[in-house]
Amino acid sequence: MMRMSWMITVINRRMMKILIALALIAYIASVWGTYANMRSIQEQEEMKVEQRIDEAVAPLREKIRELELSFTQKYPPVKFLSEKDRKRILITGGAGFVGSHLTDKLMMDGHEVTVVDNFFTGRKRNVEHWIGHENFELINHDVVEPLYIEVDQIYHLASPASPPNYMYNPIKTLKTNTIGTLNMLGLAKRVGARLLLASTSEVYGVSLSWTNAIHCMKERKKLLSLENGSSINSAVGPFIAFKLHPEVHPQNEEYWGHVNPIGPRACYDEGKRVAETMCYAYMKQEGVEVRVARIFNTFGSRMHMNDGRVVSNFILQALQGEPLTVYGSGSQTRAFQYVSDLVNGLVSLMNSNVSSPVNLGNPEEHTILEFAQLIKSLVVSRSHIQFLPEAQDDPQRRRPDIRKAKMLLGWEPVVPLEEGLNKTIQYFSRELEHQANNQYIPKPKAARMKKGRPRHN
Repeated sequence: MMRMSWMITVINRRMMKILIALALIAYIASVWGTYANMRSIQEQEEMKVEQRIDEAVAPLREKIRELELSFTQKYPPVKFLSEKDRKRILITGGAGFVGSHLTDKLMMDGHEVTVVDNFFTGRKRNVEHWIGHENFELINHDVVEPLYIEVDQIYHLASPASPPNYMYNPIKTLKTNTIGTLNMLGLAKRVGARLLLASTSEVYGVSLSWTNAIHCMKERKKLLSLENGSSINSAVGPFIAFKLHPEVHPQNEEYWGHVNPIGPRACYDEGKRVAETMCYAYMKQEGVEVRVARIFNTFGSRMHMNDGRVVSNFILQALQGEPLTVYGSGSQTRAFQYVSDLVNGLVSLMNSNVSSPVNLGNPEEHTILEFAQLIKSLVVSRSHIQFLPEAQDDPQRRRPDIRKAKMLLGWEPVVPLEEGLNKTIQYFSRELEHQANNQYIPKPKAARMKKGRPRHN
């Protein structure tokens, strides 16, 4: 009996242990199941979070990829030049309209180019496609201050060139064309470099032709007698009593010109005339090699849209459906060359043995009114032509005599007017699209008459 009781007790103990073990296993299984379930939920949540993070980060990754590509972008094709053929070239005003195109040509020709610009009218975006290239350097510098670098050639283009810009700060314009030119000539003298001065057709000025007074009075009468429905603004009448014509037409390099030394354009016209004088003084006294290019009206991509020049004004107005503003009767003539032609002429002149001034322009002459009508037709614009009072000292006829450039440089314009205009219209259209898409496009400083002392002289 005692033995049986003991056996039952032992069995009961084992059963209890088994039951406890089973209970413990069940508990562990339950806890593990809960943990596994929680883990699964957590993993799902983590996956959702990661997915959301990926969705949020995807645009940033794309931007980073674009930035990486921009840093590793391919530059325009550059020709390889040996050490003896490769020149170190300085371009003042190299971030401007003409200067940036000249930079492109010289870089692609394989030279080492240093661009100096104070960005008054120049824009960094005009040369940003060269930034980082081993042959290119960009310096934010004002030529009114001395510059000390080693160069073989200097293209001195620094100066505002459109009337609103150079009349915005006439003292600064004068300083750039005088002190700036002296500094560049000094640099050329120190390092033995050749300097090319970008002069202008404005050195020829205008001359008051009294013989045209009767003709102009008749023209005034004719304009004022037009019907009221005409697009001619009667306000133009009082401003066309006389015509300002050059004494020589077309203008050749031997013509000394006739410039108003105290007119609104004098800061630019006389600044360029004295710059030419300085060049030849340095050539005669110090033996500096100089080249002088008298540049006539030029147009093309990278022009400021609001710079007040004929081409940019007409194209912008036509694209925006605004009236095309013609100052005076529209009978004034101009000869327009495309910027690539000018650049080729500048390079040819720099590398030639011609030290006297050379005209670079297109001898194909058009009236301003014809030009307005041509742009209107190319843009297919419904804009009408509006006549406004004529600007003071505005030359009535401007056409270069380029026989010297043809004979000594073998240069003449090759881009047809309409082809160049179509390229420029496309450029302006893209600029307007960028503005419409709220993309940042730097604008030139608005021209205005300032009261009192200017901030920067």
